Amino acid sequence: MLVPQLINGLTQGSLYALIAIGFVIIFGTMNLVTFAHGEVYMAGAFVGAFAMSLWHLPWFVALVMGMAAAWVLGFLIEKVAFRPLRTAGHMPPLLITIGLSIILKDLAVVLFGAENRPVPSIYEQTVRLAGVQVSVLQLVILGLAGTLFLVLRLVIQGTKIGRAMRATAQDHEAASAMGVNVNRVFSIAFALASCLGGAAGVMIGIYYNAVYPTMGGTAGLKGFAACIFGGLTSIPGAILGGIIIGVVENLTVQFLASGYRDVVAFLVMVIVLVLRPQGLLGRKLKTV
Repeated sequence: MLVPQLINGLTQGSLYALIAIGFVIIFGTMNLVTFAHGEVYMAGAFVGAFAMSLWHLPWFVALVMGMAAAWVLGFLIEKVAFRPLRTAGHMPPLLITIGLSIILKDLAVVLFGAENRPVPSIYEQTVRLAGVQVSVLQLVILGLAGTLFLVLRLVIQGTKIGRAMRATAQDHEAASAMGVNVNRVFSIAFALASCLGGAAGVMIGIYYNAVYPTMGGTAGLKGFAACIFGGLTSIPGAILGGIIIGVVENLTVQFLASGYRDVVAFLVMVIVLVLRPQGLLGRKLKTV
């Protein structure tokens, strides 16, 4: 039973990693944190669920629609919550995103109800790999997550907007002086981060065959924990942190009890951060 739990952990952890990467992109580019990211993930999940259950669209079309909806929502959040208060310090935008989180969650409850909404099942068959039964859906999710990681790397390393994002992350004032449209970079970075969260929401809805309005709270918290765990500005660290949290959770279910999964996962994170405050792959801060 150990290997199946490890595969479950990798699958779940890869989705946590997508959420964590969103936090890394936003903080790395804008030096700000959003606590509405979990609700963007939830919104993408609902769009994907409706596309499959009500409109009977294929799952990959639902995935694209969920990502597109999350992109638009993230773009609007950056316009409303961050851009007007960019010079007001860290606290006002942070408080606004907490308010937006509550608004989006309660709005989903009012519109869709508080109960779980079912999502159609796909790829229910299993295959045997190296003597282990693996769900085809797990392989699809791992493949999609890996593809998104690769595409993101290509965008950041090999495109004009990616270079602008990296320049803005280093020094947005210097980037602006060199002709970079910083406002455009901030909008695209926030929308891109939200798009990844929406993808995770759609896939988690398909994986567990359900979506619900409060699903973004725990997922957002774990994504943020994975971001901190791996190193606040490190995308590889966010991926590693998300996978470790997912694996630890599932091993806890296997060897202890399901009620301890969150406790043990966050306990491991706390221990690592006590020993290595900058995170697994983060850079050590210099002290004067």
